[in-house]
Amino acid sequence: MENREVARILRQTAELLEIDGAQIGRYRSYERAAELIDALPEPIEELAKDEQKLLALPGIGERMAEHIREILRTGDYSLRKKLLEKYPPTILDLLKLQSLGPKRVALLWKKFRAGTVEQVAELARAGKLRELPGFGEKSEQNILKAVETFQKASGRFHIHVAEAAAEAILAHIRRLGKQIAAAEAAGSLRRGKETIGDLDILVTLPRGKDNPQQVQAVAEHILKFEGLERILARGENKVSFQLTSGMQVDVRILEQKSFGAALLYFTGSKEHNVLLRRRANEMGYTLSEYALATLKGERRVAGATEAEIYRKLKLDYIEPELREASGEIEAAAAGRLPKLIALEDIRGDLQMHTTASDGKNSIEEMAEAARRLGYQYIALTDHSKAVTVANGLDEKRVLEQIRKIREAQKRFDDIRLLAGIEVDILKDGRLDLDSEVLAQLDVVVCSVHSYMNLDRAAMTDRLLAAIENPYTQILAHPTGRLLLRRDPFEFDMEKLLEAARRHGVALECNSYPDRLDLKDTYLRMARERGVKIVISTDAHTTAHLPFMKYGVKMARRGWLEKKDVLNTLPAEKLLAALRPKPGAVRTASARTSTAR
Repeated sequence: MENREVARILRQTAELLEIDGAQIGRYRSYERAAELIDALPEPIEELAKDEQKLLALPGIGERMAEHIREILRTGDYSLRKKLLEKYPPTILDLLKLQSLGPKRVALLWKKFRAGTVEQVAELARAGKLRELPGFGEKSEQNILKAVETFQKASGRFHIHVAEAAAEAILAHIRRLGKQIAAAEAAGSLRRGKETIGDLDILVTLPRGKDNPQQVQAVAEHILKFEGLERILARGENKVSFQLTSGMQVDVRILEQKSFGAALLYFTGSKEHNVLLRRRANEMGYTLSEYALATLKGERRVAGATEAEIYRKLKLDYIEPELREASGEIEAAAAGRLPKLIALEDIRGDLQMHTTASDGKNSIEEMAEAARRLGYQYIALTDHSKAVTVANGLDEKRVLEQIRKIREAQKRFDDIRLLAGIEVDILKDGRLDLDSEVLAQLDVVVCSVHSYMNLDRAAMTDRLLAAIENPYTQILAHPTGRLLLRRDPFEFDMEKLLEAARRHGVALECNSYPDRLDLKDTYLRMARERGVKIVISTDAHTTAHLPFMKYGVKMARRGWLEKKDVLNTLPAEKLLAALRPKPGAVRTASARTSTAR
């Protein structure tokens, strides 16, 4: 059982306990255990085999260890099941609405027996919530907006969840060894879309083994996958099933000679495929999921690989992330496709959090984990004081954190530790810390965490004021979206990009799977206007640092090249490329690594 699933069950137990009115210490213990397990680099299943290792985890006592073992043993937890006899399972959906928390959900249940998203939406539309304590007309509007977001997101999954599911299925299929030739994921996951609806998996059989009996044997093996909840369909060369998470998976079993054509077809996008088929027809070919063939006589000319199909259509190879019918066909025909940034180009991470604010690891632990990834530098950017829920730092604590980072640097001679901050942009656009303190930092990252419902004009003015502040160097997660939970802020992106270009402010491509902000179209707009980008993880634990790959995926979807991204530069060149701060003190805290 994956860490993510164990954490989900514990987190839901905490939420149900809070709705049920349990004492804070009781439900918080489940929350803390969920956070810990979600962030563990090793499988909880392995740790639980050794009682001493399990009890050695911070915050895990004998009772919680017993609960964890029950979840691993049964796939569920008795207290959670008991609470779901008292409340409908759909009550957990209400907690996904941005405007509601457990206490509000409990009130809605007590007053109206409202336990579904639609029931709450009906109450809001009827104006029945505004008289409740803590609610109002504005609350009803916010709830209806959150319901709309929830309904749009229904049946979709974050990219890291979909990727983990795909990897588990592929590992199961590949246990067949030489009975198969290849197994790959296609679809929107391969294109790096922010959220995924379902999974497309392609399996090819070795020549000579692509007979009906072998196809059926492979299908039988696939349908023994441990995470399968129910079989949806089974045909001659396709099986469809639903996972316990609710995600649908379609697996197609095909001949090696058709692998490229099938991979191209099932990777999509649909719009890209339409344009390719049109080009093929104009050149006297027909393109299907089986092959590229001549219109006359249907003579096969390509199909084993994607590259040979593109070659026959007189196109440079188009990377999956670009296949969105947004000019890539024309660029490939003219030899003008970008040389997309790669994960190996990244030399450092410019947003992460430590135990100084709401992170789970120390400065040294984050540095050690980043060093293992081969980074030359990291910026440690804890929250500023406005974010009280995240234990944000005031001026005094920022200066102390700078001192600790400089002290920690002495223990690392092959990675540069940059003293940074994620400073809040206040409602009027001012920054949350004194300029004298900001001047002493190596990297100043600015972001919005409050007053997210300002109208378009007010939010635009707020962001422009922050960009004009001479201490702003990087604007983090600029649109504020939380995928599947919260829509982006309303503001004028054109004005923001122009201001960022004029003042030399870089925009962040946030790699955290819940955010992936900026989205691909905005990244491309930034590139076309000469606005520089940084790709950062916003890591709150060492386990989040590998999320960098998702930010790189988004950057590739935005047509970004290495030269468009500042943290592909060595440390000294990066610092020189960032907007210079008035009165800044440049402190060489360590020699720059040449590791990468």
